[in-house]
Amino acid sequence: QLQASGGGLVQAGDSLRLSCAASGRPFSTYTGGWFRQAPGKEREFVAAISWSGGSSKYADSVKGRFTISRDNAKNTLNLQMNSLKPEDTAVYYCAASGTLGAIVTMPTGYGYWGQGTLVTVSS
Repeated sequence: QLQASGGGLVQAGDSLRLSCAASGRPFSTYTGGWFRQAPGKEREFVAAISWSGGSSKYADSVKGRFTISRDNAKNTLNLQMNSLKPEDTAVYYCAASGTLGAIVTMPTGYGYWGQGTLVTVSS
């Protein structure tokens, strides 16, 4: 089970830190990912990090502004979001993938999902 938190209403340029707590099974063997879905749009990839934390991947739209991290000892996945823009407004979902090899960026590659947390960025 994954539980996302940390969303809220902020102004453009502000920062937010999302967290995802995993329970029920060891999170350390899974790739962790963040996705987002804006109203009327499809769910899109934001960032992902390998099980070891040794590699990560970002969507071009957030590269340089967002940082994904994980703490396997605490079974948590985090997303630090800086310099937020109105177009970052969406429901953010954390997810876990058991796919081996390269980091997966498609939602279909993730078998476990959190409930989502809303991020609203006002201009």
